[in-house]
Amino acid sequence: METEDTTVLVVDDQAMIRAGLVALLSNEPGLRVLAEAADGDAALAAVRRRRPDVVLMDVRMPGKDGITAAADIIAETGGETAVIMLTVHDLDEYVYAALRAGASGFLLKDATPEDLVKAVRTVAAGEALLAPRVTKRLLQRFAALGVRDARSELSVLTERELDVLLEVARGGSNAEIARNLGLAELTVKSHLYHVMQKLHLSSRTQLVITAYETGLVCPGQDNGNLRRASA
Repeated sequence: METEDTTVLVVDDQAMIRAGLVALLSNEPGLRVLAEAADGDAALAAVRRRRPDVVLMDVRMPGKDGITAAADIIAETGGETAVIMLTVHDLDEYVYAALRAGASGFLLKDATPEDLVKAVRTVAAGEALLAPRVTKRLLQRFAALGVRDARSELSVLTERELDVLLEVARGGSNAEIARNLGLAELTVKSHLYHVMQKLHLSSRTQLVITAYETGLVCPGQDNGNLRRASA
């Protein structure tokens, strides 16, 4: 049985960049560009009409900016449409705001075409992504922040749900989490759904931020070295 194409909305205020992105994605098997938009308001209107699987969104645009539009799109679709923020800027405030808004990923405009296509496929599959140097800067930001009291906020989760949340914060895919915890991949997806429902979150990246902000995990000296925070 044939699988349905992943549908994409391309949003950028520069016509040449939009055209290039549309041409690149349209040539990829299994991807289909539904529409394009030049600003955040037009992007939200297009999402309401077409319901794409993925929105590839520029951060800085006239009128409604990309981060505000991303938050509106995620609220409008209940997180069913994934948003990748695309920008030339890897500034901390953009990264943090985009992820807090529920964006599934943050990709720099100097990424290769292969990386861009992989990013779209990754978030369409329900995973999250960040450019490596953006991840490092984000971890450094969290290292400088205080944490909220995790005991009351995360007390609604079962021990297994906490384990899954921890693995998500470590950057594990559903398949990797299933392997690490000895679970079926469908079981992992079920746990993730319940964690999001209990914590009132709509994206995988929001789960990661919550894990850091509550102190469930803390960045170590190595950006891949995460540990449980002591209660």
